[in-house]
Amino acid sequence: MERVLVVDDEPSIVTLLQYNLEKAGFSVTTAGNGETGLKKAMEEHFDLIVLDLMLPGIDGMDICKTLRLEKINTPILMLTARDDEFDKVLGLELGADDYLTKPFSPREVVARVKAILRRSKMAEETTSLLQQRDKQKYEIGELSIFPERYEALMRGEKLELTPKEFELLAYLAENEGKVLNRTQLLDAVWNYDFVGDSRIVDVHISNLREKIEADTRKPQYIKTVRGFGYKLERP
Repeated sequence: MERVLVVDDEPSIVTLLQYNLEKAGFSVTTAGNGETGLKKAMEEHFDLIVLDLMLPGIDGMDICKTLRLEKINTPILMLTARDDEFDKVLGLELGADDYLTKPFSPREVVARVKAILRRSKMAEETTSLLQQRDKQKYEIGELSIFPERYEALMRGEKLELTPKEFELLAYLAENEGKVLNRTQLLDAVWNYDFVGDSRIVDVHISNLREKIEADTRKPQYIKTVRGFGYKLERP
C-alpha cells in the first residue's frame, strides 16, 4: 500500500483528503503544521506528500526546499488558496511535482496523486535501467567494451570504430568463445538476410583486427575457425 503524507492546517481539508485517499487505496498520515510535517517527511518513508503552501510556522515552500536540499526526492503535490502564477512557478522551481489551487474536488486530488506516482515510478524504472545498462561491459583481456556507450578501449585507449565495426565487436563479445558463422553475424549486425557477397563480414573483421591486434597475421582476440566462421576469445 502506497503511503501519502498530508500536511495542511485546515482540519476539514485534512479530513476530506484523508477520507478520499484512503478510499482510493492509499495509507494516509497527516500533519497539522509545518514543523510536524517536515519532521515526519524527514524521518519516515512516504511515496508522496500533499503539502499546503500556507502553513503556520514553517510554510510549504520552506518544507519543499529543505527536503530537496536534504536529497529527499519524495514527489510533492502542493496545495494553495492563492491563484498566483508566481507562487506556482516558485513551488515548481523548488522541487514540487505538481500544483493544485483551492478549492479543488477530492476526485481531482486523487487523480493528480495517481498521475504523479505513475510518472515517478516510470522515472525510477528508466533511471534504474539506464544505470544497469551503463554498468554493462565486457572485459576480454586488455579489451573493454561498453555497449550502451558505444565505446571500446584497448589497454585504456579508446578505439576509433565505425558503428558497424562496434556492433560487430559487441556481438562477438556478447558471444565470447562461441564460433559464429557469417550468416549469424550478418543477421545480428546488419539485421537482414544478405543475399549477396558475405565478404562484407570478412572486410569488417579485417578492419577490427587492424585496430585491435598487435599482429594481424597472428590474431590473439578475433580468431578464424576455418570452414565455420569467427570467434572472440581471451588471448
